[in-house]
Amino acid sequence: MASIHLSLNTLKEKSHEPQRLFTMWKTIKSTSLFFSNQSFSPKKPITFIKSASVSSLSPEVKESQEYIEDSRPLNQVWREIQGCNNWEGLLDPINSHLRQEIIRYGEFAQACYDSFDFDPHSKYCGTCKYLGAHFFEKLYMTDRGYQMSRYIYATSNINLPNFFQKSKMSSIWSQHANWMGYVAVAVDEDEIKRLGRRDILISWRGTVTYLEWIHDLKDILHPAHFRDDPSIKIESGFFDLYTSKEKTCNYCSFSAREQVLAEINRLIQRYEGEELSITITGHSLGAALALLSAYDISEMKLNITKNGKKNIPITVFSFAGPRVGNLKFKERCDELGVKVLRIVNIHDKVPKVPGIIANEKFKLQKYIEEAVSFPWSYAHVGVELALDHTHSPFLNPTIDLGCAHNLEAHLHLVDGFHGKERPFRLVTKRDVALVNKNSNFLKKDYGVPPNWRQDENKGMVRSNDGRWVLPERPRVEAHPADTAHRFEQVIKLARSGFELL
Repeated sequence: MASIHLSLNTLKEKSHEPQRLFTMWKTIKSTSLFFSNQSFSPKKPITFIKSASVSSLSPEVKESQEYIEDSRPLNQVWREIQGCNNWEGLLDPINSHLRQEIIRYGEFAQACYDSFDFDPHSKYCGTCKYLGAHFFEKLYMTDRGYQMSRYIYATSNINLPNFFQKSKMSSIWSQHANWMGYVAVAVDEDEIKRLGRRDILISWRGTVTYLEWIHDLKDILHPAHFRDDPSIKIESGFFDLYTSKEKTCNYCSFSAREQVLAEINRLIQRYEGEELSITITGHSLGAALALLSAYDISEMKLNITKNGKKNIPITVFSFAGPRVGNLKFKERCDELGVKVLRIVNIHDKVPKVPGIIANEKFKLQKYIEEAVSFPWSYAHVGVELALDHTHSPFLNPTIDLGCAHNLEAHLHLVDGFHGKERPFRLVTKRDVALVNKNSNFLKKDYGVPPNWRQDENKGMVRSNDGRWVLPERPRVEAHPADTAHRFEQVIKLARSGFELL
């Protein structure tokens, strides 16, 4: 495989005419390949940088174009990047800070896959492989500046059999639970300064490549019951996954909903008086849970400060997510100020369901919901960033639905996206080999084997007597001792202060 020569020859110029910059994408010749860490931002202080189009690993002469980098620090514009203006003017061409933040939060979602035990022959199938204290260390993410706050579990005793992973062994860690994700918080002072606030993060696990769970969806809408409006409805499978619990199981004696609300309540109280944000991310079914939990946190008014004068912004970075609720659900999310950026591959089938017949593209949707009470009406929430994997010269043309749905492929597409009418050009130094971590999507020319990520020897280690064994894992704490108390606080706040229940 030919080697890549990365030239760091950057050309920087300042311009005082930002409106003219949209017409200045001049084609120039370059013999170098440059992967910058920044990208394009409209109507902002700017810096010109060379960017090269890559269609192979050989250092041939390529067409390159100028793009614009937002020179303002993130801590000055973080509210815009989090969607306070619904990402207006930041998507096409894509803002450099926004590109980096989408990828960063996407990697937090990918961490759920990289740490999850999918092996049905392991008695730990359905768990996280790592203790919370070592989670980011094991995934080489200690530089992100976040600390694990708690794990989230859900009961598998609901009708989504193709989503939950269960061990085939007789002696297993839990008969009822699956690990669903985590809550973390920014603690590194340099990272907090860079972000401009302390960020509370919720990351939900989805599905890597298997799409069979889609067929489990009943396409039946269930009243949310998070407030006194029964017309706000959610797909019943998502609702059950989020709210169900199993009292006989230590790990799901509290529902996923109760775990999340209790922890967010605890963290907001702990960091009271600081500049905070709540960012929720997830891929596939995890994206549905991300939106559902964002709506719930906002509906329960957890993001409103004690004096009621300031809202903590809630943002969802959703990857390849399905529709979650009806039009009333969408309208309520908008009313509450929940900001959602949906990153989708136009060839992926998951974002097109449920709601194939009646959805946000149907002009009479509001009428059929209100006048006819049509039971299969769904609407996407938020702003869409539509990507197209056929634009990447690195990827194979394929009809494999799993490839089109793959999270690492989405992050690769974000890396190379500049705008609908602009060529695909990688900007960051993110390794393209990551695309094949859980897929066979890269062209063979790059010499990256498919589905290459796996534990060494499938986790087996050699004991002192020379035998190969699967070591016992330390038992993970099911729930913090104050979970029930924290959730009771949430309910009391909702009932007494805001008359929601």
